[in-house]
Amino acid sequence: MYVPTGDPVRSESRTESCTADTATALAALLADVVGVDHVPGDSDFFRDLGADSMVMARFCARARKRTDLPAVSMKDVYRHPTADSLAAALTRDAPPSTSPQPPLPAAAPPPAERHTDPSPPRTPVRAGTARYLLCGTLQLLAFLAATYAAAFAAAEGYEWAGAGAGVLDVYLRAVLVGAVGFAGLCLAPIVAKWTLIGRFTAEEFPVWTLRYVRWWLVRTLIRTSPARLFVASPLYPAYLRALGAKIGRDVAILSVHIPVCTDLLTIGDGTVIRKDVRFSCYRAHDGLLQTGPVTLGRNVLVGEQSVLDIHTAMGDGSQLGHASSLHTGQTVPAGARRHGSPAEPTGTDFRTVGPAASSTARKLRYTAGQLLVLLLVSLPLATGALGILVAALPHLHTPFGADSAPAFTSGSFYLGALAASFVLFFGSALAGLLVQGLLPRLLRLGLKPDTVYPLHGRHHALQRAVTLLTNRRLYTTLFGDSSAIVPYLRYLGYDLGRVTQTGSNFGSEVKHDSPFLSSVGSGTMVADGLSLLNAEYSATSFRLTRVAVGAHSFLGNRIAYPAHARTGDNCLLATKVMVPVDGEPRENTGLLGSPPFAIPRTVLRDTRFRELEGPGELPRRLAAKNRHNAVTAGLYLAARWTHLFLLTLLALGAKALHPTLGVSAIALAAVLALPCTVVLFVLVERASTAFKAQRPLYCSIYEPAFWRHERFWKMASLHHMRILDGTPFKNVVGRLQGARIGKRVFDDGCAFPERTLLAIGDDSTLNAGTVVQCHSQEDGAFKSDRTVIGDACTLGVGAFVHYGVTLADGAQLACDAFLMKGEQVPHGARWTGNPARPLTTG
Repeated sequence: MYVPTGDPVRSESRTESCTADTATALAALLADVVGVDHVPGDSDFFRDLGADSMVMARFCARARKRTDLPAVSMKDVYRHPTADSLAAALTRDAPPSTSPQPPLPAAAPPPAERHTDPSPPRTPVRAGTARYLLCGTLQLLAFLAATYAAAFAAAEGYEWAGAGAGVLDVYLRAVLVGAVGFAGLCLAPIVAKWTLIGRFTAEEFPVWTLRYVRWWLVRTLIRTSPARLFVASPLYPAYLRALGAKIGRDVAILSVHIPVCTDLLTIGDGTVIRKDVRFSCYRAHDGLLQTGPVTLGRNVLVGEQSVLDIHTAMGDGSQLGHASSLHTGQTVPAGARRHGSPAEPTGTDFRTVGPAASSTARKLRYTAGQLLVLLLVSLPLATGALGILVAALPHLHTPFGADSAPAFTSGSFYLGALAASFVLFFGSALAGLLVQGLLPRLLRLGLKPDTVYPLHGRHHALQRAVTLLTNRRLYTTLFGDSSAIVPYLRYLGYDLGRVTQTGSNFGSEVKHDSPFLSSVGSGTMVADGLSLLNAEYSATSFRLTRVAVGAHSFLGNRIAYPAHARTGDNCLLATKVMVPVDGEPRENTGLLGSPPFAIPRTVLRDTRFRELEGPGELPRRLAAKNRHNAVTAGLYLAARWTHLFLLTLLALGAKALHPTLGVSAIALAAVLALPCTVVLFVLVERASTAFKAQRPLYCSIYEPAFWRHERFWKMASLHHMRILDGTPFKNVVGRLQGARIGKRVFDDGCAFPERTLLAIGDDSTLNAGTVVQCHSQEDGAFKSDRTVIGDACTLGVGAFVHYGVTLADGAQLACDAFLMKGEQVPHGARWTGNPARPLTTG
């Protein structure tokens, strides 16, 4: 054990000597990684040596393998970007030992702050192949039974509604059928939960077992329930109470991620859970399904895109900032404020809007209005549109019998289906585009910025309608990653100033609360996953505020950008960064992590393509990119139309066979819809890469290799895979898409865009909301590389893994962690945080 000498001079001299030795060793190691003869101790890693995060990740990985050097993380490197300063920081925090005795134990944190090890060592649980296959078989049978029941109800309801005498009678019958069907879909999860599970308790059990099948069925029904349409409504907490949750009065839940193990959820009066928060009260870990409580006291605030792991709690009046997380065992004391991943103390006040008057009568009126619009307008219109479609094809009314040929053997059947799908797809797409440009502009007239309105009133309904109408995935995917996204966002109401057209100003995933209060500065580029937080909420009120993103900046993936962000021009906001809302405005810098810290705005290696962006070369390359993107958009529309054509064929075929086969015809069509969808999009996706595996890239966004990658993004489809979460069938489809996926992998909702660049080992566990992204774009440079996840690895809820990463067998990544590009996680290691670093235990 290291014991300080009684002589302060000798002690200081020994520390300085250790620091010098460490700095020399670090500089020599970095020189070998960078490929130079010598690295001066005061040379900046990024500015002077031109290293980037990938190079420094390799440096950190090699340093961690050296027993004579302290462990180095990417956060250390960015905070101390010279060998001298890094050595000083590392040796100051970890003085050298002079004997092999173990160090003194660290002081235990106070009970209210204790953060237990989220994944203590245990004997791993592995499902055999037989149990894995049996689970998949039972899940398939459950899907077939649910499909048949839904088909029977839909057929009976449609026929009864269509048998009405006159338009009014048909309409009233359609309203009644819609009401009964909607109620049935909402009640099914409640009945299944209380019948198959009873009350959820804190426990753990292996996946791929009979116990798991019952849990999966309930989880699937809850997640697909139409009750999510009532997010931010008084109906939503009431629905969760029916599922067993303990929820107080005046609770505002704005997240669409419905909690599953609801008996373990406790929310006190006046609490606000903002957008995109994950608080499911369960997680998967190393082959086990673990459930545990999430307890929120009174008047608690949980910020946007945060994650609450199991066994977490927040006291009365406490706050958790946006893009933050509570890990297993963490609690926040009453009145305390926390931010970061994992959460740590902060003085920032995240409450931005005060309360407003609320009453039970107001909530009842709002709820009644929502139900009336749904039952009297939306559902009857959907039923009527289907009736008009069928009536437009009179040849389908000829029954299929012994003396007549089936309708689907004639060419007119397919021409009719082709015409119907064409009109339905392109007609609805054009109509939706017109509605987006007109109706929200009328609705916004009833809303004033920077004005506090009560929840569950007329203004709240107007705001929800504007948000719903202007956030449509079809259009952002169609126009994103191309020059067309700029006029589209302006059409919605964005203020983009004098745009510097790059052809990739925005990705294909961008959302907002109000497009009319969203501003993005000139020359700024945005990757996928930007969420502009124009609406600020308390438990009883909301306010709309302008969100302004600075000029000449770059925003990475998965960023929640608040209205009061303290970032200005020329900023690099890294993936999953927590955008600061206090302190001096940050300009001409980069920000990384949660909580955020400064990094270089750019490095020399990312400027190698600047010659392609010169005044003579850029217009020519941009025009070529626009032509390529236009063809890609056309292919995207054709693929979606083909999908609708296939579904139309199935629907009309079921209609033609219904007189003979009865409800079995409709059930068969519904069952075939999923495999047809999967096969179609697998073929479309693989065709976009000429049925070849993708290769690592390092290129400019103005090179054809990047344009082809953009085409792949647009043609690939991730959303239809969600129904397969938690089943063996998702692994099968992933392999068809080109991913190398091992045996018995448990995938509860992981997204990996570049499938052919990914390898996942046997018995790994991928939680809901995780992303394994094998690419990155920074300004005009694009990079992609392979990622390898070993056997029996675990990715926590909401974790994000970048490209060029290797996780050795048994590695674990905690919830909401961000594993940066190039990182190498050793065998059995546990990493946590944003950016991720090795978990230390004291």
